Amino acid sequence: MTETGEVTYRRVHHGSPELLFDCMTRPEHLTHFWGPAGTSTPLDGIVVELRPGGAFETTMVNDADGSTYRMRAVYVEIQRPERLVWIESDVEGGMRTEVTFVALADGRTEVITHQTNVPAAYLSAEARAGFSTSLDRFAAYLASLDVEPTQPE
Repeated sequence: MTETGEVTYRRVHHGSPELLFDCMTRPEHLTHFWGPAGTSTPLDGIVVELRPGGAFETTMVNDADGSTYRMRAVYVEIQRPERLVWIESDVEGGMRTEVTFVALADGRTEVITHQTNVPAAYLSAEARAGFSTSLDRFAAYLASLDVEPTQPE
């Protein structure tokens, strides 16, 4: 058996937990940011069956050579807008991803992505840097939506 580990990424974004949750669960949003820099994820390559036991699949295309990488997962927990959990059974050990959306007082949301059963290849500095570029793409996409920050009352 291959050794696995875990990793956590944290980012704070402008926008409500509801908006960020919807961006992470609707193909029309996912197509704009899913995958590391240098890839694209066409709308017709995204499947979201937003229910426990439902499929979550993406087909990323390498912009340089056209090669594809398919991610297949199954949702195990959905609590809009606080939490999403899926398992990629194709990844040895069944990599589990939990995404938690935490509302902050100033109209921002902290997104915590925690992965367990992560194969060693996904734990390398290069793989982690690639994942970070996908988080950067998510931030840029959210900024493009021109979300007005909510004012404290």
